[in-house]
Amino acid sequence: MALSDSVTTCLSQPVHYAICKLGFEKKETYDINNILSGNGEVCWQAVTERVYYLESDQSVDYIKSIRSLGPVCESVNVHFKSLTKEQFIIQYASWLHWTNCTEVFLEVFDVLQYTQTTEVALGLMKLTSCLERALGDVYLLKSSDCPFLLRDLLASEQLAVVFGQAVMNVLRIFIGSPYGLNLRNVLWHGFASPQEIPAKYCAMLLFLTAGLGQLLQTYLLQTKCILLHRPYVIFVSLEELDVFPDLNNETLAVAEELVKLSSFVLKTMLPFWIAALTAFKQSRYADSVILLLPQLEVGLRLLFTTTNKCPNRLLTAESSAFYTTFDEMLAKRLDNEEVNQLPVVLEEPAMASEFLWDFLNHQEGPRVRDRLSHGEINLEAFPREVANQIVAFAITLLCRFSDENMFSLKEHTVIKPLMNCASCYQSRFHPISRLKKQVLECMKSIHLWSELPTVPEEQVQTIKGVEENAEASTLILMISEITSQLLQYMPQNCCSSDDPINSVLAERLLTELCDTRVCTLYSPRPVLEIVVILRKISTQCHQVSEQVIASAEARYTQWVNKTLRSRQRHNYLRMLNSIKFLSPVLRLILILITLEVVSVHAVCKKNPFDYQQYLKFLKLILQYTENLVTYTSPEKNKWDETVELTNKALIKIRKINDRKLMLMHLAT
Repeated sequence: MALSDSVTTCLSQPVHYAICKLGFEKKETYDINNILSGNGEVCWQAVTERVYYLESDQSVDYIKSIRSLGPVCESVNVHFKSLTKEQFIIQYASWLHWTNCTEVFLEVFDVLQYTQTTEVALGLMKLTSCLERALGDVYLLKSSDCPFLLRDLLASEQLAVVFGQAVMNVLRIFIGSPYGLNLRNVLWHGFASPQEIPAKYCAMLLFLTAGLGQLLQTYLLQTKCILLHRPYVIFVSLEELDVFPDLNNETLAVAEELVKLSSFVLKTMLPFWIAALTAFKQSRYADSVILLLPQLEVGLRLLFTTTNKCPNRLLTAESSAFYTTFDEMLAKRLDNEEVNQLPVVLEEPAMASEFLWDFLNHQEGPRVRDRLSHGEINLEAFPREVANQIVAFAITLLCRFSDENMFSLKEHTVIKPLMNCASCYQSRFHPISRLKKQVLECMKSIHLWSELPTVPEEQVQTIKGVEENAEASTLILMISEITSQLLQYMPQNCCSSDDPINSVLAERLLTELCDTRVCTLYSPRPVLEIVVILRKISTQCHQVSEQVIASAEARYTQWVNKTLRSRQRHNYLRMLNSIKFLSPVLRLILILITLEVVSVHAVCKKNPFDYQQYLKFLKLILQYTENLVTYTSPEKNKWDETVELTNKALIKIRKINDRKLMLMHLAT
């Protein structure tokens, strides 16, 4: 890993030339008054006149345009340096309100006064994120579905209608096109070191953002439209993100030493790491994560390209190729179908990959990188809890890829707890993990049935025409029989052959089964398709439980208050009879679901020809639970029908389950 010391840039030669040299070739001094009117407005025509087009198809000539705009950018940078903060606010702040994050742009102005390379890069990343979000809000004036990618957003007809195509072409020279400077992607994907981002490009984008505000104001006045801002995404259930212990100053001090010595860190990127840790200590949590995520990507890219023997992929891709990003590095196979060797190199491959998938990729996870880079999060309210996890995970990678002579740091008392947490990490946001969570939540709901108020037996006997439903007892026997068949696949201490549907044991069983570690990394499509059905079943079971609880409580209150009519009293008592078998049948279904989760990979792998039979079994259960939701709803209250429905379903389940048990036996 000495490569981390020898790499001087992650920009390929053409990209390095475009960003670091091309815009400096014209030595002319550009007069700021050419693009800035007397009343402080941007003269867009003067800016767009500096853009060149290819004669062949009239598309933007990015090389000539970057060279032409270089002096303009320098002039804007000098102009901003000549202003005080108060002057900048008076002249430009009102034109930045359309972004809904004026303070971020004012921070960028502050950064430009001192030209600290790391802070300029950070400011540019935050600027592009907020600008993208604001442009998406403008796009929604003309359409209902905003593009996810910045390049598609900038190339859209909707924005061209509002701002003009020539203006959008100027923006695409700086961001959003792989043929231009592409500053947003180069920074967010960790290719550019701090010293490789000219401050004048950051200044120019700040200037252009104000100019867009002026154009937008004119458009809104003419069309009488109102610009609405989408609400920010808020991280919920932060306790689910609690993986590592809280980082204190001592831990961060050790991390600062690791950063300087770890082979995971490219030396050209060291300022980013130091700045990220400093930001965390200063409670600037969004800044810390924004700085750190690209460095995790470039560090893993270094490992990826080394272990897969493709060192050229360490550099920025050209416009005709793809970047080597997290998505590819976390994939099971390379684009040439060879097995990705990166997980093999990681000491705890499942841990590292599952953590990254959880926090960055899984749709039900926080998707921290996407939400930050696309401007979906209020930067000022970024939670410490999330930042703590990202920084702690980064520290474990620093430690993992450190030399043996750093033993004292790696074995430090504040580092070992982080490594221990990392080594036992299990996915929390993979569909299988979410299914386990659903099952446990449903189990808790069903447990509440035992606490439901019931009518005293002596009062029931006073109601004529109400008898104990014999079919309920038959159903319970059938449930017991099916459960007994499954005993051989259950943990011994969680079940009893004498009482297989014991509620306490069933809950203990479900808890233990859900604690069973299941490989979620690289789940094949058949597994994910099965999990989708299992989650639907679990959702239906939970809805049945909630409906039963609501109905039982409401009817009991009406019984006590004597507000039930005769027919309603009979229906209520039939419901109480149905609850006796519905509780064990729902627990049985949850047990079947969890057993499916534990065995699903093996069954799909060893019995590929039984896959359709497998789905048939699950769809039968799904159909039953869907019908059960309907029958137990407050609108239907068809409790007698639930008996017949359950009887038919259990007969089919028992029949198919015999075949299913064979599959499970083969799988184990």
